[in-house]
Amino acid sequence: MTDQSSARIAAQFAFLTEADRLKSVLRATKLCDGSRFENTGEHSWHVALYALVMAEHAAKPVDVSRVIKMMLIHDLVEIDAGDTPIHSAAALDPALQAAEEQTAADRIFGLLPADQAADFRALWDEFEAAETDDAIFAKSIDRVQPVISNLETGGQSWLEYNVSRDQLEHRVGGKVSRGAPALWTALKQRLDLWFNAR
Repeated sequence: MTDQSSARIAAQFAFLTEADRLKSVLRATKLCDGSRFENTGEHSWHVALYALVMAEHAAKPVDVSRVIKMMLIHDLVEIDAGDTPIHSAAALDPALQAAEEQTAADRIFGLLPADQAADFRALWDEFEAAETDDAIFAKSIDRVQPVISNLETGGQSWLEYNVSRDQLEHRVGGKVSRGAPALWTALKQRLDLWFNAR
């Protein structure tokens, strides 16, 4: 093994070890069984699975392997920046959150060998910009999974953050509808039932 390949493997191991910290970042939503709060590592895996299963419902054809890659790396920045619940007061300052996440992306992806660092960062930037069909669908799936978690837990984080039906439509519905309109149509029926029962 050359010194160059040894250095490459060491950098990859360092990145993967750092990524393990994502398992310690707790989210605002609980697991579907309500037993505990979900961590961001679990969320990343689950939305990757959502993308694989639900790709047929994308508004436009997508490269599901690229979408899965986006889902696996999209929240790595939370190792440094933490999770900002979409319905929290902290979410009201998107410029601050974006700056913190950009700094985190520089550091975390910078642990990789230069070629992988550039590839992963470009994919993360694409996800954040949400301008390509793959990224638009990825953003929509990222919003679908917490809705399902809330429906399964009796609205756990919606109750905690006092979320209204209109807020959910505005903060979540637009993104889901843009990338997977059929999924939002299906979810709206369940949401209407939940909110009407309150």
